[in-house]
Amino acid sequence: MNQGYRVVVDDNYHYMDEDSRWVQGEYATLEEALAVARNMVEDFFHDRDRRHTAKQLYDAFTMMGDDPRIEPFGGAAEPPERFSAWAYAKEHTKRLCQKGKSKKEKKHDR
Repeated sequence: MNQGYRVVVDDNYHYMDEDSRWVQGEYATLEEALAVARNMVEDFFHDRDRRHTAKQLYDAFTMMGDDPRIEPFGGAAEPPERFSAWAYAKEHTKRLCQKGKSKKEKKHDR
């Protein structure tokens, strides 16, 4: 592939350790790379105990989860917005913890 978007992954458990960095793959479109990065974040939470709060789940991710980012290569355009796995994880954990709550509980959370 001559140009596209590369999903590069850092390991939150080995923060700032470039030897723990790896390339997940290269994609022709930004949309494909974004879908892969989002799925990587979501996959971290599949086996997590749902009794934890959104904050507890998020904290676990920032300590132990894979931290994907997207890099253009070969002259591909810079993404209009930088993908942040941490920001996406924070949104995702809130959604996970809202599932199954009653309308009354959701209203109380506001």
